[in-house]
Amino acid sequence: MIEPKLIPIRRKPRYGFHSHTEILNGRLAMLAFIVLVLVEYKLGHGILNWR
Repeated sequence: MIEPKLIPIRRKPRYGFHSHTEILNGRLAMLAFIVLVLVEYKLGHGILNWR
């Protein structure tokens, strides 16, 4: 049997439930929460309460 001289390196897919996408989603959620708190502080009321 002939063995290949070069073995290809498989890359992880860039979609789906992987650790790097879960970390990115968590960081974006934390950032959005902080922005929401700052907007509510600036407005003086909750974002869903427009009265």
